[in-house]
Amino acid sequence: MINNNNQKTYSSLGVVQHYAELSTLQPAEATILKLLQAQLGNMKMLDIGVGGGRTTQHFSEVVSEYMGIDYSVNMIAACQKRFSDASDTTLFQVCDARDMSRFEDNSFDFILFSFNGIDYISHAERSQVFKEIQRIGKPGGYFYFSSHNLTAFEKEFDFKQQFSFNLIKTYINLVMSVLLHIFNFPITLKHLKNSAYLTLKDESHNFRLKTYYVRPQEQLNQLKSCFSDVKVYSWKSGLEVPPNEVDCHSDLWLYYLCVIKDKRDSPHPSPSPNGEGKRTLAPFSS
Repeated sequence: MINNNNQKTYSSLGVVQHYAELSTLQPAEATILKLLQAQLGNMKMLDIGVGGGRTTQHFSEVVSEYMGIDYSVNMIAACQKRFSDASDTTLFQVCDARDMSRFEDNSFDFILFSFNGIDYISHAERSQVFKEIQRIGKPGGYFYFSSHNLTAFEKEFDFKQQFSFNLIKTYINLVMSVLLHIFNFPITLKHLKNSAYLTLKDESHNFRLKTYYVRPQEQLNQLKSCFSDVKVYSWKSGLEVPPNEVDCHSDLWLYYLCVIKDKRDSPHPSPSPNGEGKRTLAPFSS
C-alpha cells in the first residue's frame, strides 16, 4: 500500500507540474558535481527518480551519456517535453528502481538517486534497490543518494525541543509537532527513540506521502554489503560530515557518496521483513 499511495501522489498533475518547474541543485548535489567534475566527461550516468528533470540540465551536458528514469509515467512525459531539444545522448525511460532488468550488468559509471527518492518504497525493497544499483553500476563507480534522517525527525517530534525565545517560531514549531503526532498516531516519542528506521508521514505534499526515515548509522550499516568508502554530506551546506558527527546530525536528510563494490565480493544478507527496526547501531569506521 505504501508504494501505491506514493506513486499515485507522484503521478498527480499538480505534483508533476511542481517538480517540472524546479531547476536548482541542492548544495550537496552541487558538491558531487564539483567533486566528479574531472571524471564526468567520460562517465555514463543513470539518474534515478529524475522527477521533472531538475538535475538533468546540470548533469546531462557534462557526462558522456545520460539516462533519466522514473516510475511515474507523467514525470517522464514532463522530462521529454522539457528537454525535447536535448542531444541523442540524453534519454528518459519509465522504469522502477526495484526492477532495472532492462539494464545490463556494469552499465553505469555514476548513479544518482537524489531528493530522497529511495525513501518512498518499503524497507525490504530498499535493500533490493541497493543490490540492483550494485549490479548495473560498474565496480569502482559511484552511487550518490539522499535519505531522510530519523534523528532530525525525532527532534521535530519532541515537544520539549520546540521552545525558543522567539514566540512566533515556538508557535509554528509546536503546531508542526502536533501535526506530526496526529498524522503518525499511534507512534510515540519513546517508540521513535528506540527505532533505527521507521515509515512516517511528514509535511511533504500535505502529509500525503509515507516516508522512510533512517538513523545515519543504520543507513551506513545497510550499505556495507554493496558499497564501500561511504562519505556523508550535509544537504544544506554541501560539506562532508565527519564520521563522529554523522549520527547526531540535524539535517532532515543527508547525502551518501558510495563506491560500488564488485558483485563477486559482496554477500547479500536478507533484510528484516518488518517495516521498522530496533536501534542496534554499530560504530562506523571510514
